[in-house]
Amino acid sequence: MSFALYMVGYAILIAGVGYAAHLAHVSQHWIFAIVLVMVGAGLLGAVKNTRHKDPA
Repeated sequence: MSFALYMVGYAILIAGVGYAAHLAHVSQHWIFAIVLVMVGAGLLGAVKNTRHKDPA
């Protein structure tokens, strides 16, 4: 799976979680914190899953 495709899917997930938190009347500060943590986790996961092994 390519890095860009992984990040697009994760961006859709983040948008959904942020919207659901907004509908649940969560404070904007907490929504920002949740989104920030999810972006970091998404970047780490995307790099880990799309990185090619170094040749021996």
